[in-house]
Amino acid sequence: MQKILFATSEVYPLIKTGGLADVSGSLPRALLKLGCDIKILLPAYPGVLEKAASVGLKQIAQLEIDGNAVIIKQTRLPGTKVAVWLVDIAEFSERAGNPYCGPDGNDWYDNHKRFYIFSKAAELIALNQANLDWQPDIVHCNDWQTGLIPALLSLHPDHPATVFTIHNLAYRGLFSHQAFAELNLPQAFWHHERLEFYGQMSFIKGGIAFADYVTTVSPSYAREIQKPEFGYGLDGLLRYRSDSLAGILNGIDNDEWNPGTDAHLVATYNRRTLGNKRKNKQALQEKMGLAVNSEIPLLGFIGRLVDQKGVDLILSQMSRLLTSNYQLVILGSGFPHYEQTLRNIAEQNPHKVAIHLGYDESLAHQIEAGSDIFLMPSIFEPCGLNQMYSLRYGTLPVVHAVGGLRDTVVEHSLDEIANGANGFVFQQPEGDELFAALERATLAYHQPDVWKKLQLNAMSQDFSWQTSAKAYCDIYTELQTK
Repeated sequence: MQKILFATSEVYPLIKTGGLADVSGSLPRALLKLGCDIKILLPAYPGVLEKAASVGLKQIAQLEIDGNAVIIKQTRLPGTKVAVWLVDIAEFSERAGNPYCGPDGNDWYDNHKRFYIFSKAAELIALNQANLDWQPDIVHCNDWQTGLIPALLSLHPDHPATVFTIHNLAYRGLFSHQAFAELNLPQAFWHHERLEFYGQMSFIKGGIAFADYVTTVSPSYAREIQKPEFGYGLDGLLRYRSDSLAGILNGIDNDEWNPGTDAHLVATYNRRTLGNKRKNKQALQEKMGLAVNSEIPLLGFIGRLVDQKGVDLILSQMSRLLTSNYQLVILGSGFPHYEQTLRNIAEQNPHKVAIHLGYDESLAHQIEAGSDIFLMPSIFEPCGLNQMYSLRYGTLPVVHAVGGLRDTVVEHSLDEIANGANGFVFQQPEGDELFAALERATLAYHQPDVWKKLQLNAMSQDFSWQTSAKAYCDIYTELQTK
């Protein structure tokens, strides 16, 4: 039985700001089913402690790290048998709200220290020096918040093997040299082949440089990040690590995202009862104040309102969308100027555009089920989950051909849809290309037999975690036999 310590900064349903939480909530469950002994290591944010209390919470260890008292508490992932170990320090547990930012929207001033202590706790657990009588064979780290863990473990000759997964290379965990000095890290780490990155310290570079194996969340993204366009200054290092770099497509939680059993919907449906999908469209139109009309293509967008997600492309085509026969529902939050612009558009066009700022899990499910077409025009997209949710719900995605979007959405001409077509793809991040793809989607939408075939193609695909989890297990096994 492989023993895995899975270190992450967020896990659904305990804490979520993005797709990392979904992966961290699903992959460990899939690994447990494959026979792994897995423990999730997570910061003890206040909201996490509150939710954990409802399923059971107890202190299992107390550590001292650089003069800081650190409590390790144990709970489990709600609804599962996966153990979760919480790293409790005041810098985590006494700050409400976003895990990474203060109420003003700026990063916490001491993020370097907070996640350094988290990494040190992981180091002690990995070396069986935390009085827990459990030592992992593999330490699986995720994104910049855990990037110091492989670096710290490299200082010990007999450390467990390390895997580092890049979920989004755009977030590199950059801090000043002063921050580096405050952490009392070995001076040897301040080097361009280690943590130093153009005069700053990069946590994510630590994971890439020191981990025994590096993965990312789709095959296409693994290729893209080795090029300057998507490499954020780390493409050279990633090319150097290419022999131990793999892209493994994320899975989705088929229990959580299942139109046949989804309690958030007014009407469940599957491939045999696809007609029930229309009831969800009507309910969504009513709920969001849109004109109730089954003939108008309803577009859905769920995501952060930031540059990466292609919001500018949507806005560039808004006048055409408003003068054409479309409706648009948006769920998300992000940059204030995007929020205000979209709010203004919705107020001026209440029967055509609806926006809900923030995040609402129930509404997300209703948008996936009630929309006809899902917009995902990301400028870059390491994997993406919403396009896979959409495919499962028979809501056909319109996507930019990057990263995991390229790996999951396939477009063919309408006379070749039997060959696995399941959506609509544009090649360049340009507004005109997005609108042209939408027009192709609309042409198909108004041919019911064609549209239904595309929907059935989409809903027939298997994006469960089973295949991906097996790929991770194969990497773990390979590292253990080296």
